[in-house]
Amino acid sequence: MANRTDPLAKSIHGTNPQNLVEKIVRSKIYESTFWKEQCFGLTAETLVDKAMELDHLGGTYGGNRRPTPFMCLVMKMLQIQPPKDIVAEFILNTHYKYVRVLGAFYMRLTGTVTDVHSYLWPLYNDNRKLRRKMSDGSFSLTHVDEVIDELLTMDHSGDIALPRIRKRWPLEAAGVLEPWQSVLDGDFEKQDEKEEEEQPALEDETHEKDYRGRSPGRDGERYRKRAKQCRDRDRVRDKDYDREYARGQERDSDHDQDRYRDLDRDCYRLRDERDYVRDRDRDREWEGWDRHRRDRDRARRRNRSRSRSNDRRERHRDDINHRKSHACGSISPHRRLADDSNSREEQPKKKKGKEKKSDSTDHSNPEIAEANRLRASLGLASLR
Repeated sequence: MANRTDPLAKSIHGTNPQNLVEKIVRSKIYESTFWKEQCFGLTAETLVDKAMELDHLGGTYGGNRRPTPFMCLVMKMLQIQPPKDIVAEFILNTHYKYVRVLGAFYMRLTGTVTDVHSYLWPLYNDNRKLRRKMSDGSFSLTHVDEVIDELLTMDHSGDIALPRIRKRWPLEAAGVLEPWQSVLDGDFEKQDEKEEEEQPALEDETHEKDYRGRSPGRDGERYRKRAKQCRDRDRVRDKDYDREYARGQERDSDHDQDRYRDLDRDCYRLRDERDYVRDRDRDREWEGWDRHRRDRDRARRRNRSRSRSNDRRERHRDDINHRKSHACGSISPHRRLADDSNSREEQPKKKKGKEKKSDSTDHSNPEIAEANRLRASLGLASLR
């Protein structure tokens, strides 16, 4: 199959070389068009031509995380496992910067600690510009030395987890690697020699001393010698202590962060409990107030209904008393007159004759007639 590793390839870090790339990224590379069309059938010799055509580097980009041609070629190198001298030629190539970065990336994945430091540290002097494709598909500007620093100091690069390696300082202290000579050291030495040559020769010792009683020329010379000794000592001294101290500081900082995180968690928990108690007390208070209001409204309705029933009872009692008073004769004059008129209509003609006779007799005495009219209006019996 086209995706299988070369049968003659050796295992790297105890596993298949292609397993150094995560499975998701590996499957994306296998499904890409560049891998199927351009990387099929490549060998260690023909891979150089494809590497010379690169114009940017990067990992995966876009919403579906498509791999860049740079990552496809890295995967192809892991699959065919080219010899070490070919990879070294990639790194030592000064004409094609992307070919150099491709070889450095492969060396960082598969090389030993000494090979990584031996081949990658000299690339710090290369400051040529590179184009990097970001995860959103846009391009950003970077440099070769920045990419090399990322490979030597970071844990991930190009969406790939890099194997862990030891730092250079313990290897220099153990004698495995030679002390690193920076290009800037020569510039500093040349500057010191130039300052020494330009230092004017003072004729009188009295003019050599400043107001503190010291010779500025001797102080400057002593300072330069001291600085040079410090630089030489820093190059060859063992930096294990500094690294262990930094590592201990990182552990302390991690411990402090965990402790602060626990404190924050406790503070949040206490605050949540306090808010819960406050909300509970507030709910209880509102429940008590609602209960009091319901009881008050219930009492008001009860008193209102009681007063209404009392009013109905009193009206009923008044009606009963009024009816009793009517039964006893103390009814209203208008109703009495209406009853009398109805009774008079029903009386026979004999009574009418008698009433006329009585009226005729009553008219004989005006005072009695007037009293009878008044008594009739009050509903009383007439005088005889």
